[in-house]
Amino acid sequence: MEPMTLPASPEKSTQQTVNGDCSHRYPSGHLPGLSKGIHLGIRVSSSHLILGHHLQDSNERQGQDSGPGQSTWSDTPQTCYAWSRCSSEHFNIHVSFIPQNLVKSNLHSSHRKRKAKWLSLASQEEQKEHLSFQKTELASHFKDQLVKVTIEFSSELTPTSPDRLRYYNILFRKILKIMKLRQVGRSYYNKEKAEEIRQHKLEIWPGYVTSILQYENSMTLCADVNHKLLRMETAYDLIMRIREDAKKKGIDVKEQVSKELVGSIVFTKFNNKTYRVDAINWKETPKTIFKKSDGTKITFMEYYKKQYNVLVTDLNQPLLISKGKWKKSQQDTQHEPIMLVPELCHLTGLTNTMRKDYGVMRDLAASTRLNPEVRQQKLQNFMNAMQTDENVKKELQLWDFKFDAKFLSFTGRILKEVRIFQGKRMFDSHPQSAEWARETRSGPLLSVKSLDNWLILYTKKNYGAACSLMQSLRRVTPTMGIAIRDAKMLEVSDTVNSYVTVLKKHDSSNTQMVVCVLSSDRKEMYDGIKKYLCVNCPIPSQCVVARTLDKPQTLMTIATKIAQQMNCKMGGALWKVKTGLQNAMFIGIDCFHDVVNRRKSIAGFVASVNEDLTEWFSQCIIQESGQELVNGLRACLQEALKLWYERNSLLPYSIIVYRDGVGDGQLQALIDYEIPQIVSSLKSIFNSQNFKLTFIVVKKRINTRFFVESQGRLQNPLPGTVVDVELTRREWYDFFIGVIRVPAPCHYAHKLAYLVGQSIHEEPHHSLSNRLFYL
Repeated sequence: MEPMTLPASPEKSTQQTVNGDCSHRYPSGHLPGLSKGIHLGIRVSSSHLILGHHLQDSNERQGQDSGPGQSTWSDTPQTCYAWSRCSSEHFNIHVSFIPQNLVKSNLHSSHRKRKAKWLSLASQEEQKEHLSFQKTELASHFKDQLVKVTIEFSSELTPTSPDRLRYYNILFRKILKIMKLRQVGRSYYNKEKAEEIRQHKLEIWPGYVTSILQYENSMTLCADVNHKLLRMETAYDLIMRIREDAKKKGIDVKEQVSKELVGSIVFTKFNNKTYRVDAINWKETPKTIFKKSDGTKITFMEYYKKQYNVLVTDLNQPLLISKGKWKKSQQDTQHEPIMLVPELCHLTGLTNTMRKDYGVMRDLAASTRLNPEVRQQKLQNFMNAMQTDENVKKELQLWDFKFDAKFLSFTGRILKEVRIFQGKRMFDSHPQSAEWARETRSGPLLSVKSLDNWLILYTKKNYGAACSLMQSLRRVTPTMGIAIRDAKMLEVSDTVNSYVTVLKKHDSSNTQMVVCVLSSDRKEMYDGIKKYLCVNCPIPSQCVVARTLDKPQTLMTIATKIAQQMNCKMGGALWKVKTGLQNAMFIGIDCFHDVVNRRKSIAGFVASVNEDLTEWFSQCIIQESGQELVNGLRACLQEALKLWYERNSLLPYSIIVYRDGVGDGQLQALIDYEIPQIVSSLKSIFNSQNFKLTFIVVKKRINTRFFVESQGRLQNPLPGTVVDVELTRREWYDFFIGVIRVPAPCHYAHKLAYLVGQSIHEEPHHSLSNRLFYL
């Protein structure tokens, strides 16, 4: 497809375009592993939103030509059901309560029969007119209190009304509850069909994530299979286990419990909610008395027994503190923290130890990684169950709604295969897998940097691993064309201070690379080293955990990947692809919230500074949390264009911006605030020169799944598959493309923001701005 672009000056009203359709035009080959296949599409919303109007002909929003080798696939089921046309009109009814601070669902149920009559009115004009002028007042009794309920006509819900979609989604959530699915977050799960993996103390709840939206030609239900992973261990079990270990190892119980629990997400089965643990209150227990909203006082143990019929057995356990997550409209209001009993809080997610356990990951994958045919069958079973449930059928008939019985099918297309250039060689990207790592190992890299002055730091027990790494690097680098000398080997103690002290003594302006062989993947060790080498002493660095070097059969492969990363961090390049665009700059922008200071967020900005997309400028902006849309883009863009001009002796003609981390609800703010900064900066720099700007919003958290039917079987789409029909939005220029997780510019921007937000918490030294030090 061809997203619309901004003219360079107000006088130019011609709508110029940049071809943003080809998956092979992303420089994803520069990142090892980025091109490996996953079976997801990417929804990308392009910049035509900023023009304030849209093309009416849907054909003009579809790609027309992807070059030689284009092919199509048809009869393609994907996980969406069409919502059949309704024969009824519906109206927006305003219901008010006096007094207001009540549980409204209880009041609804007392007038359910009367309310159904009002909310299912058909399109007869006399009924509509009657409703427009008649106000109905009802009375309810709630907790010995008389409540006045007023119902009156507000407006008609037209087919294009945003409120209509909202009500449809509310109705569908009601249907899911009728089917006895439990809501956790935005998904619904079937607790009764939970699968236990007892050997790993894990429990998997199967479920679904759904949404109803207006797409190109129809209103459609999008559904996908989802899973909730719970550990068969409570926060209380963890605390008791740490106490037992403390007796043997002499560790501080409170410190270790805080380290394990603070920041984790727990799940309470009595109300199906998740909470983030922000602190632990060791002074309070379930015997603590607190004041309820109605002013009465009660202990935590009595509250849980009375409210949820849950018994707390250990009355001396501490309480977990969760600050809660409030809506923006509630953030200025003072809220009391939520106190949780550890015994009632189930742990969620995987620990680092579990992630490294091959058996755990294998058994999890067997239950959660579904092939296309199994995924489609589960979704078909879900739809069949919904359409045969008598209670659901009654609810749908009340609203005169129904769904098509089959998945949507339509025609898509596959872009031509991309060619990879490495040195004097070129090879294909293998369309079946989009993987070319094997080919890159056997020849000279595109651009190499010799490694003459570098350091290897290691602890005494890791001396053997450090020597093995250096020897392996000496063996693999000649075929890559990298000249390498022996590193200066430096022994350190296993503390951050020791690493920093040794580096202060031995680093110099000639040091090209620092390699640290670490005893473990402790976060505080990694963070301390990276902070010193990114902020205080700017030198590209590579951290390697010693145990990854223990297996002789994989040592050469690991050494090859490390050598490739080191070459990139020093300014070299592995390979390139031809974009088909001349004099084009690619920009990536993403945001990440600081894990230490949660009031801060980091915006990562990267920009290519050569046509081969092998050299990149980077800068990050630290801003107040909640400002997901980036401030300070002007300075970043000016620096990037300045560097481009120094390298190429002219300014770029085309600028393509990939923006990640933007929700649908933030698009208008992005249009009003972020894009004008970019446009203003470009106009001030380019003066009267023409340029083309394309702004693309990348969404990777989507639930749409596509399957290709081949020889009677469902398969995942091939890399380079594009969908820009049927499931695109009327108001957007959007398309799906697979199997790239995110375009490389967004990936780089995320890596940069993640490093700053997770580890160094400061802006990196400016001397590293033209290095890929964050990979």
